[in-house]
Amino acid sequence: MIKVVESGQSLGARIDNLDLSRPLDDAQFRQVEQLLGRHGVLSFPGQDLTPAHLRSFAARFGTLEVNVANSYQEPGMPEVMILSNMVEDGKPVGLADAGQDWHTDMSYSRMIAFANILYGIRIPVRDGEPLGCTEFSNMHAAYDTLPEGLRQRLDGMTVLHDFNKFWEMMRREKGSQRPPLTEAQRRAKPPVSHPVFLTHPITGRKVLYANPGYAVRINELPEHESDEILAFLFAHQLQPAFRYRHRWAVNDVLMWDNMGTIHNAVADYGPDEPRLIKRCQVMADRYFGAAA
Repeated sequence: MIKVVESGQSLGARIDNLDLSRPLDDAQFRQVEQLLGRHGVLSFPGQDLTPAHLRSFAARFGTLEVNVANSYQEPGMPEVMILSNMVEDGKPVGLADAGQDWHTDMSYSRMIAFANILYGIRIPVRDGEPLGCTEFSNMHAAYDTLPEGLRQRLDGMTVLHDFNKFWEMMRREKGSQRPPLTEAQRRAKPPVSHPVFLTHPITGRKVLYANPGYAVRINELPEHESDEILAFLFAHQLQPAFRYRHRWAVNDVLMWDNMGTIHNAVADYGPDEPRLIKRCQVMADRYFGAAA
């Protein structure tokens, strides 16, 4: 029997007694899907997975994305991306600075993301405390608590999302070693528009879908007004009451809903504190269709 332990916060639940190295049956799949919609973030502790196990579990939920950067991939499995600050033989093992500010993965794509699934292999610890925690904020709650007048005004409007916004922010503000995107990479991920408010396909409720990492413009408003409202939305969605922080442990699998949350990877560890995580991103094509 699956055991569910709620975090007691706005998001998050721990799922015990489920071995992700084995395929989910239909009942388990439906239960995990509903729990993800309800809690936004699920952790599965004590897993023992190969990259193939991770890919297989993630693919149960939809088509897996291959990152536009096309680097730091598991050999023979481009859907499995390696996140790490480790260096071997003078070369980085993985992407060292993934997700280090508030964002929603793949909002910059025509087909948005449903979920991220990460497997923690090496987790840095200092003075007994895990480093590199992942923070989340609840976009159901963000929508529900917006001023009613603003909700009515923005209903039906769309937001432009640009992959290059987050990439350049990392290079400019975080001192990242990422090179600028090439023209081919920019063409592969041109800016796209999505509704400001999405109807969540699992909960049936509205969520705020405009994140600080990629959202650049409310299309139906003058630029200055768009800037003011986006600044308000970005501050509103990060209220402490909406937040949850996952403290990683070795062999954790962490799964989160990219429509109902935004997230931030906390970069509080140094280059001599090894971190190694493998990641799959699941697109939302099961819910919105390939032509969405």
